[in-house]
Amino acid sequence: MKKNSIRLDKFLASAGYGSRKEIKGIVRDGKVAVNGQTVKDSSVHVSPVDDTVTVDGLQVLSREFVYLMLNKPAGCVSATTDTREQTVLDFVPENYRHFELFPVGRLDKDTEGLLLLTNDGKMAHGLLAPKKHVPKTYFVKVNGPVTEVHAAKMAQGVVLDDGYLTRPAALRVLESGDNGEAELTIYEGKFHQVKRMFKSLGMEVLYLKRIAMGGLSLDISLQPGEVRELTPEEMGLLKNCGGY
Repeated sequence: MKKNSIRLDKFLASAGYGSRKEIKGIVRDGKVAVNGQTVKDSSVHVSPVDDTVTVDGLQVLSREFVYLMLNKPAGCVSATTDTREQTVLDFVPENYRHFELFPVGRLDKDTEGLLLLTNDGKMAHGLLAPKKHVPKTYFVKVNGPVTEVHAAKMAQGVVLDDGYLTRPAALRVLESGDNGEAELTIYEGKFHQVKRMFKSLGMEVLYLKRIAMGGLSLDISLQPGEVRELTPEEMGLLKNCGGY
């Protein structure tokens, strides 16, 4: 028997594949393989560290917490379920579905970019807690020129349509033409905040994409709708900004 091994049915149960009775049926039907070899006995022992277990060809991932980076495309909502709209969880690969992931915060339906998906409530709370002031950076296109005058106003905080004075934000002008482009870093997360901040300056946001959160930047190799796990280095960046 391998060191630190457990029964296959217990391993699959801990990974969310059903009750032991249900798992016995999955194994009996030949859907489970260990290190590439189909097994028919759910009582065999496997090592969660050394063995590769697959169900219907997908590797079983058994751990307590999962942290995914999604390049959210426009047109889907930041929710776990929705009866009418496509959600961000629709982009999660099948072998992650049993972890009961949820988005850390939200991006508007038409907003693209970096969105974290996890089942770690403590980490999510740390990133979203108002007192932490975790920075979030957006690439923005607007229907007017963006200038250093606007940057100076953002640096002082702007008054939203409900009278709320935002915390100081950092605006970096990228293109000051008729359709200005900029990067805006904010330290809070009010409803539609970026759009409302530019509206207070007389501009409409035409395109919005979150490119960073805390010390974590969106992987530019991820196409819209693509997802991957965070690296240990990226997890360290979240830890440094108070995420967990």
